[in-house]
Amino acid sequence: MVKVAGIRFKTAGKVYYFDPNGLDLKKGDEVIVETARGMEYGTLTLDITDVDEKDIVAPLKKIVRVADDKDRKQHAENQKKKERAMTLCQEKVDKHKLEMKLIDVEYTFDNSKIIFYFTADGRVDFRELVKDLAGVFKMRIELRQIGVRDEAKMMGGIGSCGRGLCCHTWLPDFEPVSIKMAKVQNLSLNPTKISGICGRLMCCLKFENEVYYELKKGMPDMGEHIKTRDGNAVVVDVNILENKIKCRLVLEEKNQDKPEKLSTDFYFYKKEEIRRSDKRRNKEKDKKDDEIDESLLAEIKDILKD
Repeated sequence: MVKVAGIRFKTAGKVYYFDPNGLDLKKGDEVIVETARGMEYGTLTLDITDVDEKDIVAPLKKIVRVADDKDRKQHAENQKKKERAMTLCQEKVDKHKLEMKLIDVEYTFDNSKIIFYFTADGRVDFRELVKDLAGVFKMRIELRQIGVRDEAKMMGGIGSCGRGLCCHTWLPDFEPVSIKMAKVQNLSLNPTKISGICGRLMCCLKFENEVYYELKKGMPDMGEHIKTRDGNAVVVDVNILENKIKCRLVLEEKNQDKPEKLSTDFYFYKKEEIRRSDKRRNKEKDKKDDEIDESLLAEIKDILKD
């Protein structure tokens, strides 16, 4: 086991492990650490703890010191310089007529490098831009192209739920999200209703998916024939969270001369109280639904790209 301290450099950024270096630290402390790109200013978000050696990438970088007033002042000055850096860089971008959108800028703590983040539809030849910026700032320049999800994470905003974006406020890493998650949760498959402001599927589709998936096991589909204590029935509606199946009883079976006759009254059952009448037919239906899902997924992906 190895003692590590979890450090975060941004509000909802990823937590990185560092060697505590024998320092007396507690959660919330601001520290100066050595990273691959130089000295950085971060916040302790995970108390010193023991971690298995196989879960870390050796060798661990060390925490240099606890931040003092001088360090905090320098960090604050770096934050203030960001606005001017963005303005100057945008002027250079306009000068070279580059098809790119500036998102954010970041100074390393020791002012050895400045990093500009941008989005673009394709590759951008910014070699001349880098030369101009190096002449203005007199330090190493790095331009980093990011995706639309990373843009939303940096910029922030309000989601359709009325709250701050998860990726900007607390979500450290993006997790894979699929259209099947929306289907499992009985959500509308309209791309505008299941997409975030980044134009991609909402991250929150992932949060409750496992719960819905477990609750949906054994639940019939709408229109399916089931067996109940009162006789055969047809499913009219299903409420997964309440474990409630709304049905109409079959009064007369369908035959060549007459259509199926159903009761006018509705009956409610739990999934433990019913039996699915035709498992083979249900499996075939599930397979067909999966094929439809794949086709729908391709269609929605095309819409989201646009």
